[in-house]
Amino acid sequence: MLKNIDPLLNADVLYALRAMGHGDELAVVDANFPGETIARRSTLGRLLRIDTRTTGEAVRAVLSVMPLDSFVEDAACRMEVVGDPTRLEPVQAEAQAVIDAAEGKSWPLVGVERFAFYERAQRAFCIIQTNEPRFYGCIILKKGVFPPPGA
Repeated sequence: MLKNIDPLLNADVLYALRAMGHGDELAVVDANFPGETIARRSTLGRLLRIDTRTTGEAVRAVLSVMPLDSFVEDAACRMEVVGDPTRLEPVQAEAQAVIDAAEGKSWPLVGVERFAFYERAQRAFCIIQTNEPRFYGCIILKKGVFPPPGA
């Protein structure tokens, strides 16, 4: 255990979060997502896991140490519901609430079509798979920056 570090953030996830740079993306995905296949094409090249039951818990853990990119509108994205792209599933609404709380403002999740989401996830720095059983528990987060001291 580490002081002030969410216990869901295991050593592999912490390594990846630290190694990421400004603008790099990560995908937090549900149990149904083809994580192994997509992760092989990511920058890290292997699947990471956060063994939690919900996407929201994993997103909360990640955002406890990583800022979102405030320079772009799509720093937080969700997989769109097939056939109803504007519908926000409960799992996505939970992630939205976590993101808003972490960032201290409303930060709407940008919808990404399912196959476009897979393509974008392949270009991500890493894929973090959870045990989330609900459909559409897939979120992409873009890493921001920490300002220098005194800025």
